[in-house]
Amino acid sequence: MQKVSKKHLIKIPKDVYLIYTNERKFIIFINHNNKKSLLLNVQIFINKSKNFLKISRFSFINLPRNKQKQKQNYQNQTVALIKQYFIEISVVLYKKLQFIGISYRLFNVNGFKNKLLLFKLGYSHFLYFKVLKMLEVCNFKMTRLFIFGNHYQKISQSAFKIRLCKKPEPYKGKGITYVTEKILLKKNKKV
Repeated sequence: MQKVSKKHLIKIPKDVYLIYTNERKFIIFINHNNKKSLLLNVQIFINKSKNFLKISRFSFINLPRNKQKQKQNYQNQTVALIKQYFIEISVVLYKKLQFIGISYRLFNVNGFKNKLLLFKLGYSHFLYFKVLKMLEVCNFKMTRLFIFGNHYQKISQSAFKIRLCKKPEPYKGKGITYVTEKILLKKNKKV
């Protein structure tokens, strides 16, 4: 077996179970309420007694010897994806958005079980936004929106798309922003 550096060793969390098939080249992550699968480019070795994963450079894809850098890239990418999947399986991830401006509001459309949102953003018309099936939204106030789920990339994409509906403008700061975001305001010109 090939020697693996410490950055290619991953500790398996206690509440996550793994199913790995070398023939089909994928791994399944199972938690008490979630399940995710990942298609692999490199082989992994599971040490059940010590609860560690070892990601090797042995590729499932046939590459010539002069492509060693690409094998290392596959190895590093697999390490990052597995760590991300452990976080997504274990924790509920979320993004908070706030609507800043007079009469900028957010409404849930009845009958769609929080899957269709209606925005009032100062335009002459309302904007509708359809939420993905794997995500949940919640708004306790008409100016705050919580997007949560177990898929970080989808949460970030949805929050970004909502934010694009009305970007914060630089003079008064009106628009849709992340709660943690700080907007640098420009000074108005004096006449």
